[in-house]
Amino acid sequence: MISVAFLVILFSVQKFGTSKVGMAVGPALFVWFCSLAGIGIYNLVKYDSSVWRAFNPVHIYYFFKRNSTKAWYALGGCILCATGSEAMFADLCYFSVRSVQLTFVFLVLPCLLLGYLGQAAYLMDNHAGAEQSFFSSIPSGAFWPVLLIANIAALIASRAMTTATFSCIKQSTALGCFPRLKIIHTSRKFMGQIYIPVINWFLLVVCLVFVCSISSNTEMGNAYGIAELGVMMMTTVLVTIVMLLIWQINIVIVLSFVVVFLGIELTFFSSVLWSVGDGSWIILVFAIIMFFIMFVWNYGSKLKYETEVKQKLSMDLMRELGCNLGTIRAPGIGLLYNELVKGIPAIFGHFLTTLPAIHSMIIFVCIKYVPVPVVPQSERFLFRRVCPKSYHIFRCIARYGYKDVRKENHQTFEQLLIESLEKFIRREAQERSLESDGDDDIDSEDDLSCSRVLIAPNGSVYSLGAPLLAEYKEKNEPISQPSTSEEVKPELPADSEQSLERELSFIRKAKESGVVYLLGHGDIRARKDSWFIKKLVINYFYAFLRKNCRRGIANLSVPHSNLMQVGMTYMV
Repeated sequence: MISVAFLVILFSVQKFGTSKVGMAVGPALFVWFCSLAGIGIYNLVKYDSSVWRAFNPVHIYYFFKRNSTKAWYALGGCILCATGSEAMFADLCYFSVRSVQLTFVFLVLPCLLLGYLGQAAYLMDNHAGAEQSFFSSIPSGAFWPVLLIANIAALIASRAMTTATFSCIKQSTALGCFPRLKIIHTSRKFMGQIYIPVINWFLLVVCLVFVCSISSNTEMGNAYGIAELGVMMMTTVLVTIVMLLIWQINIVIVLSFVVVFLGIELTFFSSVLWSVGDGSWIILVFAIIMFFIMFVWNYGSKLKYETEVKQKLSMDLMRELGCNLGTIRAPGIGLLYNELVKGIPAIFGHFLTTLPAIHSMIIFVCIKYVPVPVVPQSERFLFRRVCPKSYHIFRCIARYGYKDVRKENHQTFEQLLIESLEKFIRREAQERSLESDGDDDIDSEDDLSCSRVLIAPNGSVYSLGAPLLAEYKEKNEPISQPSTSEEVKPELPADSEQSLERELSFIRKAKESGVVYLLGHGDIRARKDSWFIKKLVINYFYAFLRKNCRRGIANLSVPHSNLMQVGMTYMV
């Protein structure tokens, strides 16, 4: 029950962020490592300093010669001396690489070596104390302080694993391998310092069940050992792939790396596999469940995105429909939210066939999050024209930083969006006036220089092709800003000036008629002739995850009177 109480406290303080909690736990962890080194030195001096001979690798041979099979079983316990190191890589987003390197080399490694050598020296004279070698080797006067600091260090180590889990989940979500969850950034300085409430409380429940169901420390150690080696082997495999495909290192060096590191890890892994029945099976079941969730989400998201790309409306169809889009164009502005950054989404065709009329101006809005704390409002929106000018259809990418307040007042949002659109139209007219062979209409958005984007199979955008102005402050490069501030009006020919004023007047009248938010929800279903397993995965498992995940438009603050939602099902 004491462990349960500590776990509840541990997961309850996660929301305060790494920086705030780190100020409190950092000194405690430093004292813990220093106490390990001090106790180790004390035992080396008092009992048997001959344990320094353990650095001679020939004793490994003697150990296996004397114990044979038992020595092989013992490898699973030896690996536990390195537990926690796997969190080092996932926690790199919380600290700099240099700080981790210096801390491990000059503090963690020497203190751990001295601590283990001291326990070995104590056991040379006290064979009966093997069950609790660390606490038995502590001098009697320092027992209670060390016990307290040991428990605090255990809590800190657990917190490091939790923050590493947050980082892995966030990266998996960005790659389209995990359902979207609410992510809270706890620091404006470090983008990697995050808190995920759902994962935090899920880990608490799992830890409580784990602690209450495990009957001994041995079972817990076995479970930890197989998790540790699984991470190590996966890291080795991924580094090998990077060495081959990215670094393109000589194949001989790559093979040597694989043989040495993977060979050692497989040797240890073969030892811990024999303890599957003594606690390790819990980790394997948990890993299978997580892999299944990630596989289903990635498979379904990829199918959905590919289907949306294939079924998006062509420019030829839009030309055939004409500027009225084959329906009635009612006064007003329609903001159609969709995840596609290029092309006309198929859900728009569903709107055309479902609604009796469509707004006189349509803006496809795509919300994307960029790795900066705050995006200035003057740089919030990127515009491009989708169809010829008479269609009054635009593409807008709304960029938000990870600390931006997204539940802004919808009227403020609309005002800023329209002002930015007017700036874009003026800038477009200026550019056309400077082109000797300029055309009045832009037939496709694909020809614009700002459309250079990198799109992953799951729809993730890694570059919008138009960096934030903050990146250029140090370069002193003049950049035209799509801002709401006053700009000097360019001198345009009379006909171009009249055309510009007509379009700006059209936008203002449409704004006065009202703005409606059109939300299109696209779902996928397996075709009737699909395999049973595919139907099971798409129609049930993926549908369940999608229904319970956080939608991309969850942060919109729109009154219901201005909101219209239409669903569309894709057969895959």
